[in-house]
Amino acid sequence: MPELHTIRDLDRFREACQKSLASETKKILVCSGTGCLSCGAMDVHDTFTALLKEKGLPFEVEMAKEPHGDVIGVKATGCHGLCELGPVVRIEPEGWMYTRVKPEDCDEIIEKSLLGGEPVTRLAVHQDGKVYEKRNDIPFYQKQTRLVYGDCDAINSTSLRDYIAIGGFTALKKVLSSMSQEDVVEEIDRSNLRGRGGGGFRAGVKWKSVLHQEETPKYVVCNGDEGDPGAFMDQGVMEGIPGRMIEGMIIAGLAVGAEDGYIYVRAEYPTAVRRLGIIIRQAEELGLLGDNILGSGRNFHIHINRGAGAFVCGEGSALTASIEGKRGMPRVKPPRTVEHGLFAKPTVLNNVETYANVPLIIENGADWYLGIGPANSPGTKAFSLTGNIRNTGLIEVPMGITLREVIYDIGGGIRGGKDLKAVQIGGPSGGCLTKEDLDLPLDFDSLKKVGAIIGSGGLVVMDEDSCMVEVARFFMHFTQNESCGKCVPCREGTKRMLEILERITQGEGREEDLAMLEELADTVSSTSLCGLGKTAPNPVKSTLNRFRDEYIAHIRDKRCPAGVCSKLKQFVIQPEKCKGCSRCARQCPVSAIHGDPGHPFAIDQEACIKCGSCKSVCAFDAIGEVF
Repeated sequence: MPELHTIRDLDRFREACQKSLASETKKILVCSGTGCLSCGAMDVHDTFTALLKEKGLPFEVEMAKEPHGDVIGVKATGCHGLCELGPVVRIEPEGWMYTRVKPEDCDEIIEKSLLGGEPVTRLAVHQDGKVYEKRNDIPFYQKQTRLVYGDCDAINSTSLRDYIAIGGFTALKKVLSSMSQEDVVEEIDRSNLRGRGGGGFRAGVKWKSVLHQEETPKYVVCNGDEGDPGAFMDQGVMEGIPGRMIEGMIIAGLAVGAEDGYIYVRAEYPTAVRRLGIIIRQAEELGLLGDNILGSGRNFHIHINRGAGAFVCGEGSALTASIEGKRGMPRVKPPRTVEHGLFAKPTVLNNVETYANVPLIIENGADWYLGIGPANSPGTKAFSLTGNIRNTGLIEVPMGITLREVIYDIGGGIRGGKDLKAVQIGGPSGGCLTKEDLDLPLDFDSLKKVGAIIGSGGLVVMDEDSCMVEVARFFMHFTQNESCGKCVPCREGTKRMLEILERITQGEGREEDLAMLEELADTVSSTSLCGLGKTAPNPVKSTLNRFRDEYIAHIRDKRCPAGVCSKLKQFVIQPEKCKGCSRCARQCPVSAIHGDPGHPFAIDQEACIKCGSCKSVCAFDAIGEVF
């Protein structure tokens, strides 16, 4: 039997949770996002608990059902965002933020911060000669607006009690007590919530279409198949605050008349899968999921399906086919998913971040949401910052923020003080932005005007040493591998484009290759069956448009201006430094180095395979690389 039978039960339960949370007068918040976990965050967490026990200090790892005096809360939280500096630990209520924490640092933190009331300055954030001891003073957070992630860095990520204590399921209570199905759908539609998974389609339009479908049963599907290279925004939600996403799915199901929801999540996200399962079980035990939710007579169940890592399964019809046990391949549309989705029934399909916005909109109202960011793209957007940037990590910013603010104010600028060259936004389906776009607002419509898309929110920053031809080749290699092969334009067109790009990066490009790339790009994008094929040429089109001179240098001059493409590299012996020892010639695996002992040697460039073994053994630094 569920623990909560009515809305009043939920209110009383929330009050008890809030009292327990308030009894945690001091907190040790250990980031347990995947980035920090990989650096040993759980060893840090376990060391804290062991030391507190050894010192006889009262603490709780799981929120107590009944508060019993002041305690120290030790929480394995969601992502704090500063993935570059993990493991990250925050001490509350002071807000002291510690980075790269090791188990051997834990005793000092307990003695100095918890008991002594002083920060451990050496573990604080050090940047540009300044020391930032408190989380809210760190520049990385200054221009962020964390709504979806909210308090995910302050609560136990596997405790529904923690989520309820900070206001979780308040929106569900509102839906059950005072809103009709039409009211909920209208509120989402009026908020202009746009899908955070790629194209930015209005969520309310989808919901309204499914609500008005007469065929039953109906389904709610969550796309957690985050496959873009360098993207981990949805992972942050599923690992850090899964209750918010699940609450959004429940509200969607009640709004459109669905009783079953499916989360399609990558099997490569084992932590997310595990935590989702824990939160779903807790919700079922409480009576927030399952049959007769809070005595309302309304039902909703959630199932988890793990994907095998096919990027194409991020496309709606391929995703639903995979859930059904079929090969993940897209189908011809129409009919759309809202009419003919999972099991050929009407289906609401949104991504993780979209559902996580829903409780916030229902609780605070559409007008509140419309007040954040531009009216055509309201709300916030999560981005993953990766590449040649100082502060890599997970951020959430208001829509309409400029690229300059993201790169320099939040990201801290380019690593090593180098110049910004480009930003790949939207992953393999996106396009390149350059220094000319630094003041461009990051919203759906502004990016579309310059040939780019927000996509799921991956931002890969590239500095002056990046080769844009190689970048295009990398993304084309990814999409070509991920093509399901169902339609000829995508299957064959991306393969031909990849072959051309590989030739160019190997110094075998021809003048006519650029025209052929453009023709193939137009054909593939206009005739492919699904979104993967239609957007696959975007990185090539944008780099050709903005960095054509680099393509020409590769083709005409057989030179890579960035010094990246190894096949265009030459090893050259500098005669004035060469002592004629012959060591390089003896090391060369293809006998490409010739000369007489005691005199400068030379490398036959036609025979050289660019392995670099000659340079590695030269004792006189006489061999250099020329691009």
